[in-house]
Amino acid sequence: QVQLVESGGGLVQAGGSLRLSCAASGTTYILYQMGWFRQAPRKEREFVGGVRWSGDGAYYDESVKGRFTISLDNAKDIVYLQMNSLKPEDTAVYYCAAGPTAGGAYSYWGQGTQVTVSS
Repeated sequence: QVQLVESGGGLVQAGGSLRLSCAASGTTYILYQMGWFRQAPRKEREFVGGVRWSGDGAYYDESVKGRFTISLDNAKDIVYLQMNSLKPEDTAVYYCAAGPTAGGAYSYWGQGTQVTVSS
């Protein structure tokens, strides 16, 4: 089993930055991919970006491309989501997720961390 714990959310003004962390523990050697998702009030959960557990091949949704960056510290089993130039529409609960297979389902999820961007 894999456990994921997010941290780093908070309140920030538009144009500001935040860095979210996702600490993975347990049988992390089975993981292939990590992803970040978000869910705003009254909206469906949406994909933000992902990265291979090896740390390469990051990919992003168009809505965040150029503003968000995913990185991974394999030594500490932590995935980061650096968010710059934040907009009010980025306000959501952000979740990290992990999956053991390429292109497969994300099997493990964190509890989420709230990000609020004020205008």
